[in-house]
Order: sequence, then C-alpha cells, then structure tokens
Amino acid sequence: MIDPALADAGLGDAEDDDFDDAVEAPDSQLPDHRYLDRELSWLAFNQRVLELAEDPSLPELERANFLAIFASNLDEFFMVRVAGLKRRIMTGLAVPTNIGRSPVDALADISREAHALQLRHADAWTTLVRPALADSGIEITEWSDLTDDERRALSDYFGAQVFPVLMPLAVDPAHPFPYISGLSLNLAIRIRNARTGRQEFARLKVPPMLPRFVEVPGGGEIKRFLRLEELIANHLGDLFPGMEVLDHHAFRLTRNEDVEIEEDESENLIQALEAELLRRRFGPPIRLEITDDMDDVTMDLLVRELDITDLEVYRLPGPLDLRGLFDLSRIDRPDLRYPPHLPTTAVAFQPAGSSNRADIFKAIRKSDVLVHHPYESFTTSVQAFLEQAARDPHVLAIKQTLYRTSGDSPVVQALIDAAEAGKQVLALVEVKARFDEANNIVWARKLEKAGVHVVYGLVGLKTHCKLALVIREEDGKLQHYSHVGTGNYNPKTSRIYEDFGLFTADAQVGKDLTRLFNELSGYAIEKKFKRLLVAPLHLRKGLVRLIDAERRIAESGKPAHIRIKVNSMVDEEIIDALYRASAAGVKVDVWVRGICSLRTDLDGISDNITVRSILGRYLEHSRIFTFENDGDPQVYIGSADMMHRNLDRRVEALVRVTDPAHLKELTAFFDLAMDDQTSSWHLGRGGVWERHAVDADGKPLVDLQDKTMGMIQRRRRARAVR
Repeated sequence: MIDPALADAGLGDAEDDDFDDAVEAPDSQLPDHRYLDRELSWLAFNQRVLELAEDPSLPELERANFLAIFASNLDEFFMVRVAGLKRRIMTGLAVPTNIGRSPVDALADISREAHALQLRHADAWTTLVRPALADSGIEITEWSDLTDDERRALSDYFGAQVFPVLMPLAVDPAHPFPYISGLSLNLAIRIRNARTGRQEFARLKVPPMLPRFVEVPGGGEIKRFLRLEELIANHLGDLFPGMEVLDHHAFRLTRNEDVEIEEDESENLIQALEAELLRRRFGPPIRLEITDDMDDVTMDLLVRELDITDLEVYRLPGPLDLRGLFDLSRIDRPDLRYPPHLPTTAVAFQPAGSSNRADIFKAIRKSDVLVHHPYESFTTSVQAFLEQAARDPHVLAIKQTLYRTSGDSPVVQALIDAAEAGKQVLALVEVKARFDEANNIVWARKLEKAGVHVVYGLVGLKTHCKLALVIREEDGKLQHYSHVGTGNYNPKTSRIYEDFGLFTADAQVGKDLTRLFNELSGYAIEKKFKRLLVAPLHLRKGLVRLIDAERRIAESGKPAHIRIKVNSMVDEEIIDALYRASAAGVKVDVWVRGICSLRTDLDGISDNITVRSILGRYLEHSRIFTFENDGDPQVYIGSADMMHRNLDRRVEALVRVTDPAHLKELTAFFDLAMDDQTSSWHLGRGGVWERHAVDADGKPLVDLQDKTMGMIQRRRRARAVR
C-alpha cells in the first residue's frame, strides 16, 4: 500500500485520467505536435526526484528518503497509469494518448524510459547514497562481512523474531503456484529433495511488518544494518530441513490496483468500495522486478506462472524495493537530515497580550487571513479554527469537505466534538480518494456514529475541493466564516506539503460556500458563483476567459502577464489558450511540480512561455493563478490542477484573493520561484528538464523553501517587536 503521506507526492499526478478525450480537436492556428507526452513527462518528474537523491550537497538520510520516494512514486505510476493503458489494450479501447500515440506504442516508450530510470535508481543507491551513508557512520552491510559473533547474534534474532512469521510455500503437483500479492518482496527458492533427488520450487514472502533493515548488535558509534531478506536468505536451511537449497533470488510483482466503481449501479457506495478493495488485491500483474543474477529456469517459471510478457520484466541489480529505505528514518542522526523547522503561527492568529489562545473569529472578522503551510502552522490556524468552532456556543453549524485525513486527526475529532455538542455538522467525505479508500471508510463511519451528517458527494464526481464553513450567530444575525485551501485537511501532511489557505468572513464567499455545500449534499452543481470558480462546469471556462482577456490586453499593446502554479499542466484547452496568449505577447510563467505537456520550444508560439519546476524538502502542492488584468490583478488559489480529471470529473474550487497584502505576498513568492538566481529545473527544447542549482562560479543558487522559511520567520519577529 502506498504511504498516504506520499499519495499526492507524485501521484496525485499518476492518477488514471481515463485516457478519454485525450486528443482535442486540432486548433488550425497551432501546430499539430504541440504537446509533450504526459506519461514520459511524469517519468521526467520522477527523474527530478532521483536527481535530488544523487545530489551530494543534500544530507545523507534525506538522499536515502528521496530514493524511497522515487520507488514509491514509480510503483503507483505502474499500478495506475500503466495499468490503465494495459486495461484499454485488453478491452479494445485503444484511445490514443495525448500526443496521438497508440497505447501499445506508449507502453513500449514507458518500458524503455522506466527501465533506464530504474537502473539509474539502483546505481544511485549502490555507488552514491550507500557509500555516503557509510562515510557518515551508517553502514548497510552484507552477511559475508559479519564476524562470527555478529552472525550468532543475528541468528538468535532470526529464530526469535523472524522465523515464526515466515510462511514458505512449495510448488509441486500437490501445491499449485501461490498467489503473489502486489508490491510484496519475495524469495524464489530452488531446492533439491535429498531423498528423491527431485528439484522443487518454493516461494517465501519477506514479512512486510518487520523492519527492513536489521541492526547488527555491538556496532558502537558506527551503526550497521543487514537487509531483512539477506538475513532470511542465509537461514533457508532452517526453513527446509532435509532439503538442499540450490539457489535463491529476490523478485517483486506489481499489480493493477486501480479501483473501478459503477456508482450509479451501487445503492451503497461504501459497500461497493469495500468489495472493490478486496478485488484490487487480485488485479492482473503489470510489472515483474527480478534481480540481475536470477537464472533462466526460475525466471521462465515466474513469467509463465504469472502470465507476464518479456516487456514487463525488469531485471535489476539488487536490492529490490528501495521503498524500504523509508525504514532508515528511525535512525537518530539529526545531523544527516534537513535542519529542523518549527512552523510559526500566522501573524494574524498570534495571541494578543497575555492570552494563550487567539480568538480566531475576531482575527478573521478584522481582515482576510492568508496562511502558508508548512512555514505557518496548520495547528494554530486550520485546526484551531475548527476546534474553536466546536467549542463556541454561538456556532450553529460546521460544514467541511474531507479528501485525505486520518482517523486520529484532530480535525475529525473537532467535527465529532461539535456534533456531540449539538451543532449541525456536515462532513462531505470523498471515500474514493485513491489508495486512501479503506482509511476513509473507517473514519467516515466513526463520524456517522457521532451524529455528523456524512455525505459522499455527487455520483460520477470526486469531491476534491478543500472547503470549510462555520456559521456563527452574532448580534442576532448569522455570520459566515470560510476557509478555502489548496491542500488536504491533514495535520500530518501539512508538515511536508506546501499549501495556502484563505480565511475570510466575506459575506459573498460565505454565500458561495453555502450554495456549494447545499448542492454537494444534494444533486447537482449548476449555478455560477461570485468569488469562486467551480469545476466541473465553470472552472475551465473561467480560466480560459481570464487567459483570453490577458491576450486581448497584449493585443492592444499593453503589458500582460499570466502566472500559474500547479502540480500538473496537461489540459489541452488550457494549454492552447496559453499558447495563443504567448503568441500575442503575453508573458506566461508556469511553475509546475509534476507532469507538464506544455512545450517551450514552439517558435513563434511559446516564445513568451517560461516553465520551472521546484522540488525539495517540502512537496510544492499549492495552486495559484494570477492575471495582471491591466493593473487590476485577478488572483485565485485552490485545489485544481490542469488535468481532465480535475476539470471534468471532480468538484474543484478556486477562490479569488482580493487583499492587496495577500496579492503582494503571492506575487513575490512566484517571482522568487521564477528568478534565475533560484535553484530550479528549467523546461527546455524537446521536453528536457535541466537542473540549475549552482551559478557560474559553482556557488549554490537560492533555495526557495529555505528563503521562504526565513522571510516568514522574520515577519513574525517584526510583529513581536511592534
């Protein structure tokens, strides 16, 4: 299972876009081949993650973590995107990709690039990160390098902690080939029966609940670890007494783990999802990873029994499944990590005088508040907002969307507390959030038991918008307090995801959210809104209208400027509008973390388009849309990426930011990202991303996240001085 904390980290971007309407009707004014392949662009994004692991200037344990993130991202890419392509081939729905490639050709392209990346990934561990860790006192050792005393100690550990949970499965006429679960690490073992001389095959699953790296006792200042699969491999004789162990090799299978639900045929979405999650475990194989020393007999057996093609076999130098490097996070070596950062409390939410607790509602009534996570605290802003609402006797109702969170979340607890206090509480839960479905079902039921009105959104649409609305009685009137964010209501990921959230007591935003929540808990979204752009009906149209307005300003001879920050830029209609704007002279800056189908090498078309990507200790996750609008800036933040799924099959919301100080802050943040003195990747000709991390003298360029961290801390100190 994918780590929920990483579920949006790449892969937000890998989610299946259904490959429908992938190729838009051609625009006669634009060249035919004007998009980059979205699948190869995603692999290029994961290459940028890998380049961070390869960077010797980064702390060693952070480099290991980036290797693990790369592996986790690639797993999800195969489980969703590659699985989707394969499913369409098998069902005959061979819709071309966004650049007109057939699914068969697209799979061949992916296989070629993914093979090369996985080999580079393995080499980065073997030749770069592992030696760097060893130089810093963390050694990943081999069994052959251990002393006799160390082997005896580890054998004792094996007998006490590992052996009892192992389950070797034989394959013979009486025992059919076992089911291989997706993403499990396994040993393929060939053994000889000493009595009959017959060779047999056995499969052994490496227990995922045990630490992947076992500490070697008595290491002193140098920490030494042995991989769990190697410990098991050197005790196979204990598992097969009386048999001769001939050979063993590691292998790993990836399965199609996408979920398909026909909502309109399912009266109970929860029950349908639970059944589908069981079926997910038995999805067809789509990738087989084997170690490069595996013999042909064993490989042929696996290929035959798993019904997998040669194109889907990835022969790699060990070790397999470098997601296991996440396990190194338990090592207490802060000197090998990024320096700790404690989020500050947003200036507007800092307690006044000797009070220990700020009055959140009073602060929002005074003026809109823009909070930037993780530089500014989620706990003292979003969480405090909901907790104060739950306690406040004047609060009558709370309405909130929940996409990804956790059952032990204080956000969920605040909603429960509010319901138990007699308030009206509505939670719109998206149980179809990919790879979080099972978790979401659990805490949705927990909310229902507490008396929260839990609804599951509209049939056929995922509810992805990040909205909270508090209705409070003040002086006999109802006052609306709204929060619109770019990230999930998840305290855990708020520490590593970069996001913005706008708090406002603006009556129009309150009316917009009231109508939107009513429609989400009802039947359809039909109306337009005043300060919101809402998908699926109006968001793309609204953005295209704003882009075209900027184009017309440029055509009139005035300066025009568009800035867009997203996780993914794929939607053809948005891209074409940006091309037309660029051709008319609009300066277009695009800041994208993941997939980008927009090209920068179309002469006469994209000359005014600049595309940057930034990756680092935090996951750049916010979405910002700014339009200069002839001196009257139109600026929006929200949850939507520029993808078909976001604009056509999700409920997304962007809110217009109007406070001049907030407009200045968002513009300065964007300008810093696009500055040539800021470390970033530049999208160039042929869709190639080039990293710019040092200047001509070899000095490091500005780290946007470090710089932003310092600026916000200085802002708080300046407030304290006043």
